[in-house]
Amino acid sequence: MTTLAKLGIFDSPPDGEFDDIARLAAMVLGAESAAVTLLGGERQWFKASHGIVFSETARDISFCIHVAAASEPLIVPDASQDERFKANPLVTRDGGIRFYAGFPLILSSGHFAGTLCAFAPSPRSGITVAQHALLADLAAIATRLLESQAARRVGQIASRVVQTTSDAVLCVNDEGRITFWSQGAEAMFGYDADAILGRYFRKIVRPPLAKYASRASILATFAALAGSTVELCAIRADGEEFPVELSLTRWREGEAVGDFAAIVRDVSQRRQMERERRHEREFLDAVVANLPAMLFVKDSITRKYLLVNRAGENLIGRTADEIVGHTDKELFPEFGDAYDRRDTEAFEAPSPRIFESVFVRDDGGEVHLRTRRIVIDGPTRDRQYILGMSEDLTEIRKAEAEITRLAHFDTVTGLTNRGHFMDRLQRLIDAKMPIALLGIDLDRFKSVNDQFGHLLGDEVLSHVGERLRALASPGDIVARVGGDEFAIILIAEDPHLRADHVARSIVASLARPFVTERATAYIGASVGIATTPEDGVTLRELRNCVDLALYRAKAAGRGTVCAFSQDMDAEVRDRQMLEADLREAMAADEISLLYQPILSIESGQVTSVEALARWTHRLRGQIGPDVFIPLAEECGFIGQLGEHLLRRACTDAISWPPHIRVAVNLSPLQIHAGRLTATISGILDQTGLPADRLQLEVTEGLVIRDVERTFIELERLRALGIQILMDDFGVGYSSLSYFERFRFDKVKIDKSFVTDIASSRSSRAIIKAVIGLGRDLGMSVVAEGVETTEQMEQLIGLGCTHLQGFLFSRPLDSAMIATFSQTRPTATSLASAA
Repeated sequence: MTTLAKLGIFDSPPDGEFDDIARLAAMVLGAESAAVTLLGGERQWFKASHGIVFSETARDISFCIHVAAASEPLIVPDASQDERFKANPLVTRDGGIRFYAGFPLILSSGHFAGTLCAFAPSPRSGITVAQHALLADLAAIATRLLESQAARRVGQIASRVVQTTSDAVLCVNDEGRITFWSQGAEAMFGYDADAILGRYFRKIVRPPLAKYASRASILATFAALAGSTVELCAIRADGEEFPVELSLTRWREGEAVGDFAAIVRDVSQRRQMERERRHEREFLDAVVANLPAMLFVKDSITRKYLLVNRAGENLIGRTADEIVGHTDKELFPEFGDAYDRRDTEAFEAPSPRIFESVFVRDDGGEVHLRTRRIVIDGPTRDRQYILGMSEDLTEIRKAEAEITRLAHFDTVTGLTNRGHFMDRLQRLIDAKMPIALLGIDLDRFKSVNDQFGHLLGDEVLSHVGERLRALASPGDIVARVGGDEFAIILIAEDPHLRADHVARSIVASLARPFVTERATAYIGASVGIATTPEDGVTLRELRNCVDLALYRAKAAGRGTVCAFSQDMDAEVRDRQMLEADLREAMAADEISLLYQPILSIESGQVTSVEALARWTHRLRGQIGPDVFIPLAEECGFIGQLGEHLLRRACTDAISWPPHIRVAVNLSPLQIHAGRLTATISGILDQTGLPADRLQLEVTEGLVIRDVERTFIELERLRALGIQILMDDFGVGYSSLSYFERFRFDKVKIDKSFVTDIASSRSSRAIIKAVIGLGRDLGMSVVAEGVETTEQMEQLIGLGCTHLQGFLFSRPLDSAMIATFSQTRPTATSLASAA
């Protein structure tokens, strides 16, 4: 069956030549029927027949299979008497076969194809020698016809392919002249067959083939290239040169014959695609090599590095040749297991994973890395590669550490700052640790600043810090909590035994002269003492006690130590009276608001105002918000007071120009009460103030109390359209993680830094850092407490976006805001400075 399929003759249409052979076979034997049969896998099929009404029979009942088995003629005188055919339906049916003569058709390849056969319905004694010879000759003729038909079919297919293929097909004789030219050649080269036949082959190609002019050279070259494919430069009729592939072969038998056939393929598009792919690869290689971040690829199974870019070489400190082909365990024995575990975690995860780690280079340098790992499919299997990109966070971490240091430590003295000190004090109180809190206030320090300037004043403060550290034990906590205010936490099983001794040592030490290169300064100190749990069991109680003790010490005279005692209850009672008066003032609507303008450096206009609460006591006069706001918080009615002031601010703002926003400070207790968003939304609806004209100022101290809850509430407020500001940045906790969690609209620099901007390098550095941070995070930066033109000019020079302070205006009442915003008295000076 396979042989017949290859010849292309099985199931081919009837052919008159085969019919003639069948008819002649019947005549030779004088038989009623004859056929040329072909034997397939399941059936015997008649290529030609004479006197037969059917075209095929099943293979297993055919006489042909017996001829195929013997591969020689088969003569059956009487099939009904032959055991092989007694049950054959071809024999047993009416008029069936009795006499059969079959001659095999054996192809030149040796394969059996079928038979030339004749048969009759009556038995015979056999055939003569002459009949045998004639039938054998007829079988040979039939065999040759089968094979010639296959050859003609191949030629027809080849001719059709040659004339329809887009490749050029041509022949060249032993003189190098073109003797055949296909339609594809006409289209490719632009020559009609009439114009090119008989012309030399070198007319259409460049060297090396074109340079061979002699017949011998051409034959030698073609003979050498026969059976192979070469790349050449070809020439079209219009002179255009283009790249081709030439496949050359002999098309006649015999080594001495010089006729060759060639197939020419235009590879211009392929070359262009290869160039484009090469350029794309070069471009991608350049991108990968020059990425500023480390890029690496590992085999997900072996974990061996397959690629490391230039940034990775620089970061690791080794060349790609030293890295590729090795695993982390081989390259970094000390840390390789940890890296491998991260690869495993990334491989098992359904999505990309991000890891942070510290990589130690061979030179001992540490690099902080944030690595994103993703598993990708490869050409041979799914999830074949682990691709990683490592970002060098070293400088960022250093900057964060510096910001953290600035947030936790005083820049002048190096001591713990106020915010961090209060946090640690709160933790000790929560842990019920027995401690003594010493409040220290410097005497005559203002005179030192006034006499010698802030630079020498900072130097004196630095020396004060050194002397206090020298007097404290390693477990004690020393802090600068204000301009000239210090505090010490003494931690001991019985802090009373140390508190008085340390306090008097402080007074004695700080009374000694402070010798500097510029001058000798004389100051002193007063110390107040409070202890837990005797004097207080909460932070507020302890602070109140130490403040009362320090106040008593200063009132008693400079250089005095005073410990809190119960005879200070009068002051506590006074505070309780103040609380009652505050409640009455709230009920009588005696808490008012003033507004301090905030100006945009870019436009010189007032863009917003900060609402400042004011209380004028009927007997005591002005009481600052730093007194009555904490009192309201402590007494539990800050929510009521805050809601009242917020409603007043929104109501006043309605009457101002629409571009002016109003900023209102939030108390931590307002946030934590749980109804702040609903309350503010209701106030906006009642007053009609658009939400985008309201700004809410929060402090770092507010955030630190309950980070998660605070940010959830701030997100709700932001969703209303309200802007959120970070107030007094730099004097409290100043954690950069807050800005990762929540993008504030503005950050306000505390006036303590602005005051020292001209005299304190550290203050200027902090301001510069905050402004840079705000710019990078898309936040505006407001500088508070601007009082001099010099401060304004320096802040503008550093890139600050907004200014607030007495230089522009003292706090104004609501009616004056519109007028002030129209006059813009500092617009010219701001534009000039900018």
